Amino acid sequence: MIDLKNLEASIAAIYNEHYLDVYRFLVCFSGNQNDAEDLTQEVFIRVLKSLPNFKSGNNLKTWIFSIAKHVAVDHFRKKRFTSVFKDGFFTKLESNAKKPEEEFESTEIEQIIHEAISKLKPKYRAVVILRGINEMTVKETAEILQCTESKVKVDYHRALKDLKRKLNMDAKEVLVNAK
Repeated sequence: MIDLKNLEASIAAIYNEHYLDVYRFLVCFSGNQNDAEDLTQEVFIRVLKSLPNFKSGNNLKTWIFSIAKHVAVDHFRKKRFTSVFKDGFFTKLESNAKKPEEEFESTEIEQIIHEAISKLKPKYRAVVILRGINEMTVKETAEILQCTESKVKVDYHRALKDLKRKLNMDAKEVLVNAK
């Protein structure tokens, strides 16, 4: 897959093929477009540095996402408990297909969901983003997170249960504040 004779073209092809998926993962994980851009750049710097060590028998995508996960967790540890999606990322998204009140309602729902995701433990947040948002398989997720498929299934189940609990709590808060 990687042509060492034409390394520059290989790197460009890898970047072009995987940039958007890595960026989306990091936006969801960090909750900030600027941080996601910086982190994506960091991921591909690490990919470039580690490319000679990549074993051609491995899955390139899962290897890159594994690096992205490590970069995201490192970033999370540095920032520690700062609010994800604080900058209102989802409120800036525009849709011409909906009426303004429908847009407001769906944006509010998205914001509540992403806020709830941001309150999950990092390991649960990663599995929800990879499985639920990026729609990766259990096997791919296990390879990226460097754990067993059973652990992915258990963590995903627990993360969804915790997410549901957080969303129910948020819905009750909204109802109380509306009165």
